[in-house]
Amino acid sequence: MHAAGYPSVDLILSVEDADWNSILPDAAQLAVEAVGAALAGAGMMPGLVTEVGVTLADDTMLRDLNGQWRGKDKPTNILSFPIVQLAPGDTPGAMAGDLVLARQTLEREALRDGKSLADHFRHLVIHGMLHLLGYDHEEAEEAEQMERLEVLVLSTLAIADPYADSGGVAGVDPVD
Repeated sequence: MHAAGYPSVDLILSVEDADWNSILPDAAQLAVEAVGAALAGAGMMPGLVTEVGVTLADDTMLRDLNGQWRGKDKPTNILSFPIVQLAPGDTPGAMAGDLVLARQTLEREALRDGKSLADHFRHLVIHGMLHLLGYDHEEAEEAEQMERLEVLVLSTLAIADPYADSGGVAGVDPVD
């Protein structure tokens, strides 16, 4: 698979939790759209050559990874594992990195926030992809920059601003 608009960006999808197939059977196509939109929003040229792994997992796997890599003993919605830590605007190498998503957390958050699973999934993939491209939300200024870019990218997919009701940057915390 290739990212939308990026014929040389390989997207490798791995389904580790079969329940993804029933809750979001078009996850592969949604990931293709989201990765392409994030690359375009970050200003990556269409000739970019890289690979992105997307793993559809469950809360157990994300809890384990979150504990191992971030010291947090709880699941999270998505984790990003860049091969090389980039700065915003840098071009990734042959392998950008991996995104790992938790099905149950995605479902809970979408239900809680009144969002469709497809829109929330694409938001998380965009968020994770921006991390692979060097964006972060550790500091307030970084968070504002990343949030603005996320909202812009989401708008290209006709997805409403997910932070509109959260008061801005404070709403970044749940998507970490």
